[in-house]
Amino acid sequence: MKQPENATVSDTDLVRRAKAGELDAFEELTYRYENLVYSLARRIVKQDQDAEDVTQTTFLSAVDHLDSFREESSFGTWLTRIATHAALKILRKRNGLPTVSWEALTESEEGYEGIPHPEFIADWRQDPSALVARQEITQLVDNALLQLEDKHRLVFVLRDVEGFSIRETAETLGISEANVKVRLLRARLQLREELTRVLGDESKRLLHAPHDHP
Repeated sequence: MKQPENATVSDTDLVRRAKAGELDAFEELTYRYENLVYSLARRIVKQDQDAEDVTQTTFLSAVDHLDSFREESSFGTWLTRIATHAALKILRKRNGLPTVSWEALTESEEGYEGIPHPEFIADWRQDPSALVARQEITQLVDNALLQLEDKHRLVFVLRDVEGFSIRETAETLGISEANVKVRLLRARLQLREELTRVLGDESKRLLHAPHDHP
């Protein structure tokens, strides 16, 4: 079995060697990023087999298009973008929906002025950022995530679940940092509303007039 190279060898060096035809260099990149890609895919598609398919598709696509990688972002960011797109295609195919174009996720800019007030709010018993780590409510969080539009769910998964920075999330999805912040706020508000119906303090519920989520 191939042993990983010294961690001091940079991704940039490995990418350039892989572009020059060194198979071992690309194998090392695969070794470094396969767990990250699988974890991200699993969060989006929710099934082990589909996550494995996304992982395989991601690295096959990466090796096929390596020459087109201009190294303007990190290799990890470029790879994550490929994985996110591959996972989204599988998810929409599973749900019987037409495959969404990448442009539909990246082009439109959103503003804060259109963000609605939740119609159902209450104090939470726990910080929302800790919810995804609690095994007993993982399914509840997953179900709430499915209620989000693709573009909002992807921002939430990358930023709040996978721990990407605002800048990394923006680079991965090809949108502005301002748009990441708006979409993240929309996602958090809708998730908070959905989860409050189960996790909220009954004595402190407030009902607002119904509204349509963006």
